Amino acid sequence: MSDVRPESLKRIETSEQAKAYIENEIKNIRAQVGDKKVLLALSGGVDSSVCAALLIKAIGKNLVCVHVNHGLLRKGEPEQVIKVFKEELGATLIYVDAVDRFLDALKGIDDPETKRKTIGKIFIDVFKEEALKLDDISFLGQGTIYPDILESKGVKAHHNVGGLPEVLGFDLVEPVKFLYKDEVRMVGKELGLPDSMVYRQPFPGPGLGVRCLGAITRDRLEALRESDAILREEFNKSGLSNKVWQYFTIVPDMKSTGIVNNKRTFEWPVIIRAINTKDAVTATVEEIPYEILFKIRDRIINEVKGVNRVLYDISNKPVATIEWE
Repeated sequence: MSDVRPESLKRIETSEQAKAYIENEIKNIRAQVGDKKVLLALSGGVDSSVCAALLIKAIGKNLVCVHVNHGLLRKGEPEQVIKVFKEELGATLIYVDAVDRFLDALKGIDDPETKRKTIGKIFIDVFKEEALKLDDISFLGQGTIYPDILESKGVKAHHNVGGLPEVLGFDLVEPVKFLYKDEVRMVGKELGLPDSMVYRQPFPGPGLGVRCLGAITRDRLEALRESDAILREEFNKSGLSNKVWQYFTIVPDMKSTGIVNNKRTFEWPVIIRAINTKDAVTATVEEIPYEILFKIRDRIINEVKGVNRVLYDISNKPVATIEWE
């Protein structure tokens, strides 16, 4: 199948267009899958959630969802995924705790592409192991969206783009492959998914692994997770979460001198990234009021171990990409 968005696919801008897309995609899924089973990596993000909802509409219990905790998720995320999908939506969900497996394999790896490929390989291994425990898995469902495909062409590797079918021996089912992020959200709303899921923060497949710059260490990863939780909490309190498309923190593998209690420190900086975009192809920086920035700064410095600076990234896309790695 071509990776070029079909000319016949018009922009989804209305509820009726979203309904038509869903009806057509359900027919396509049923025609492709038949009565066979699909294994889906369910992160709980917008793309995988909408992908799952479409597959459930089309094939019901023949969808098997797998949620892997690789240690690179945001604070409280595994618990939230289990609650929403298993307890509230009644999905067939397999939970895999693979934290040590991922972090041990990533130890000492500082090249961004090598990190992504390492994470991707372990994901493949985990899903292959889970698939072997199940009967008659024939397809791999993926929440690939169109910006993933565009960025994979000469920019950087994406977890949803590549040779997964050849490695796993599964055919791919990608029901939102040619949609932009705003279109995916519209389809999700039309499918009846809750706003908390449809408007959830975009999150890269490699998770915090591409925001913990350089070689990942458990202590720096924890500083990243905690600072990200503070940022999200303060954005929710201030109402910025409804105005900013994506916001997160980054912790680079570098340290700077600081002073705490009249003593010299040598600790990490935390970088804040907050951008707005319609299609994830271009993005602009959101202006955050200083009062809110200062509150976030104070909380991160006072509450997050190992941090003595907070910086704000004001770079648009292009030239900068949304993520740092």
